[in-house]
Amino acid sequence: MSEVKKNLVRYQDLIIKIREFFYSHKVTEVQTPSLLLSPTTDVYIDSIEVKVNQAISRSAELYLHTSPELEMKQLLSKGSGDIFQICQVYRDNEYGQNNSNEFTMLEFYRIDFDMHHLMEDITDLLVALGKTEVVTKISYAQAFFQYGNIDILDSDLEDLKKIANSLGLSSNYDWAEDLQTLLFVHLIEPKINQIPICFIYDYPKEQAALAKIEGSIAHRFELYLDGVEVANGYQEIQTANEYRDRFNTELYKRDKISKKTSLVDEEFLKEIKDGLPNCSGVAIGIERLFSTISL
Repeated sequence: MSEVKKNLVRYQDLIIKIREFFYSHKVTEVQTPSLLLSPTTDVYIDSIEVKVNQAISRSAELYLHTSPELEMKQLLSKGSGDIFQICQVYRDNEYGQNNSNEFTMLEFYRIDFDMHHLMEDITDLLVALGKTEVVTKISYAQAFFQYGNIDILDSDLEDLKKIANSLGLSSNYDWAEDLQTLLFVHLIEPKINQIPICFIYDYPKEQAALAKIEGSIAHRFELYLDGVEVANGYQEIQTANEYRDRFNTELYKRDKISKKTSLVDEEFLKEIKDGLPNCSGVAIGIERLFSTISL
């Protein structure tokens, strides 16, 4: 059997095992649209714009989805229950060893799961995929105390600039979250590089994105497998007003760094006007997962 055939079969086996895991847990598979009316508001992710129907005088500008998140949340708000999806997603201005303009994403949501319950669910999925090493869970703040002797949750923008300068890193940033991420990459990621399965959880509130905030922390997590970041999960905010506030904050920041902005997606807010159920969700990069799994 050729190497190409072997890899195709291995990848097929991975997808089969993922589906079998969710089917056995009564999680419903869904498929949502890839072409959207509105681009992402995420500060650090860019949508790819496409023009359609130009030859039939019905020209329109649409956007390839960067994840199926908002469309799946509309289903959650309508009573879908636990759902998962495996799909291609598309992002502009992505390049690198682990980044691409197109990749495959597994996204799933579990009703009445908090962040830690969802991490346990992901651990069960990893076991089903044959990855059975000891799991390490460490909070973002604990990681900075342990590996950098830094109280990251009590460090403001000026404190972070001083720390960056002391390490010979650039401090030319306007927001604390950018410096937090810079320091994490330089101080923490090299330390967790040799940990087979590592969850980093409870990020600073400045990095909340669409996760619930409690005090100074956001209830979100990232999963690293052998030093490769493969998953990003949230304990989800639930009301339309919360989403509107987060979208407006993201759009403000995109404008400040001269990125393309749009209007808030009013159709999405209308669709979830009755709110989301209490739930947690996660996005997992399939190609990154595949690179760390031996089937």
